[in-house]
Amino acid sequence: MRIAIDSGGTFTDCLFIRANKLQIIKVPSHPNVPAVAIAEAVRLAIEKESEHTNLDLVCGTTVGTNALLEHRGGRVALVTTAGFEDVLEIGRQARFKLYDLFVRKIEPLSSLRFGVKERIAADGSIVQALEKKEIARILRKIKKAQPDSMALCFLFSFRNEAHEKQIAGALRAANYSVSVSHELLPEYREYERTSTTVINAYLVPVMSGYLRDTTLCIAALTRADTQRKSKIKQTDNLSSSSVRIMQSNGGMISAEHAAREPVRTILSGPAGGVIGAAHAAKLAGIDKCISFDMGGTSTDVALLTKELHTTSEAMIAGFPVAVPMLEIHTVGAGGGSIARFDEGGALRVGPHSAGSAPGPICYGRGTKPTVTDAHAVLGHLGNAGLLGGTFPLDIVRARDYMQREITYKLKIAGGSFRSVETFAEGIIAVANAVMEKAIRVISIERGHDPRDYTLIAFGGAGGLHACDLATALDMRAVLVPLFPGGLSALGILRADVVKELSRTVLLAADEVIRSPNKLSAMLRALQREGTRVLRAEGFESNKTRFRHSLDMRYRGQAYELNVAASGNIVAAFHRAHEIRYGYHNPNQQVEIVNIRCRSTGITEKPPQARLATRKQSDRAASTQTLQLVFNGRPQKARLYLRDDLRARDIFSGPAVVAEYSATTLVPPGWKARVDVYGQIILSRASR
Repeated sequence: MRIAIDSGGTFTDCLFIRANKLQIIKVPSHPNVPAVAIAEAVRLAIEKESEHTNLDLVCGTTVGTNALLEHRGGRVALVTTAGFEDVLEIGRQARFKLYDLFVRKIEPLSSLRFGVKERIAADGSIVQALEKKEIARILRKIKKAQPDSMALCFLFSFRNEAHEKQIAGALRAANYSVSVSHELLPEYREYERTSTTVINAYLVPVMSGYLRDTTLCIAALTRADTQRKSKIKQTDNLSSSSVRIMQSNGGMISAEHAAREPVRTILSGPAGGVIGAAHAAKLAGIDKCISFDMGGTSTDVALLTKELHTTSEAMIAGFPVAVPMLEIHTVGAGGGSIARFDEGGALRVGPHSAGSAPGPICYGRGTKPTVTDAHAVLGHLGNAGLLGGTFPLDIVRARDYMQREITYKLKIAGGSFRSVETFAEGIIAVANAVMEKAIRVISIERGHDPRDYTLIAFGGAGGLHACDLATALDMRAVLVPLFPGGLSALGILRADVVKELSRTVLLAADEVIRSPNKLSAMLRALQREGTRVLRAEGFESNKTRFRHSLDMRYRGQAYELNVAASGNIVAAFHRAHEIRYGYHNPNQQVEIVNIRCRSTGITEKPPQARLATRKQSDRAASTQTLQLVFNGRPQKARLYLRDDLRARDIFSGPAVVAEYSATTLVPPGWKARVDVYGQIILSRASR
């Protein structure tokens, strides 16, 4: 039984297949111990199974992201070439907030740094050999420092890894957890390579603990389920192959591999959402779209075309991360984002979130107004609560605490909102402004016109804001996929197993064209390594795919563009340069910096059923009339239940579409139609 889990800040989503049909369960998250919510979701998923079930669990997690943001990682010791211990301090010498006079530099993740007397030249030759007595000296220093984890990054180890192997072997023999740069990222750029290796070491203790807790919880749950259903013997622990983790690049990785290389999982949850959005766009026949994932804590946006785009130049929590990851932009605006008044009396929303504990006011425990509370008092969430009515909302309590907030604001800053409704609409307007800016970052600021794109809205709160954002950006339409509140979990369930491999080569393109065998041999070597990894994951050759690409640049440039490693690579680079920068120079020498191989193991995909068309004898999908507030005015709106909708149904706003995992708001002047897969396409009535 394949089960996909997406651990969010407010809810943990569980998607699984029962009776050849996709089903979803949402449970409140436990931010401090995510495994508790995961075990609860899995328990609910398997308790209705009549026979003992072997589990194949795939997870998306924010454990790595949160550990970085909150500086909750392990105590890391960095071992590097003598004289280069301060690489993390020096960085790129760039001021990341140019006009902020009070900006404070982010402290490096490793304060323990040890220099080793060794030196390898840029061509890979050994300038100063690494001696045994030097290894012994470093081991003594490390033993005295007692770090939780080790990061090992020598100068030019991407050319010659001999010295890193020697030190790594000695450290591992002494039972230290070691992250080694040539194993993780054999590419040039010393600062980025060191930063990535240190981040990996920083996250190893956290991710290892998370995976251990998850595996033990699931194993105990499976044993109990087995004893309840049958006499089949169950082993004490699930093997690591039974649990896989989503990577930031949109592919799965084994739990064992994720524990060793957690830096690859930093954008694990959001990556699942992008995979799910790409699938929804394909079903709808849409080539250009922007994914809009609004959860309880944050909003993630990404620009999608026919292919998913990755980058190796990401910055997470102010630190460079050079492993490939999907191009996702995140802002602190979600359903649980807290509204407050700043010192000048201006209304602010986020980035702090009420999360699952205490949660929004209307959940019954929170006391600070949130975006969810704003929608609740405006009637946008219907009147039956969330999760199919099993999660009731206290609207009266929300109104009471929001009234207190605006009364308090009147006392300290003067002025006031006319009513709770105008306060609620102000909260939504501010949240929309934050999210609109995020969409502009990935579209307009990168040369893409949002008017050519469709907005794919998902997450528990995405459908509540999508039409407002599409109106502000004059976008074509809005697509609300199936299971919008669990689309990240669906993406995780559909994801393939992926291993990204790379190596710095620094070859002149002309040389490669004259002697192509040299480059081909290097690419084959990467593919052999990818084949070995996928075979260990259980994939035969007929279930594997390989994509080779090259990072290329004009000689003298500082950064590269990635092109496919096939056909006329120089012409392809010129075209890519023209698209990105508006010009190309056919007379300038081109060089290949890095070679890459994306090795993919194709997994079984869940079924995709078509939705039945409504018959005349079927009852109408609309169940009742609601009283909603739009632009300060109360209006009547129809309530539709998503499960009652049929293919080719058409209805107009104002309306609310309620379902187990999310709520969709159709404002006045918008119309909705349902496609053959049950997805809702929203467009303005005037178009």
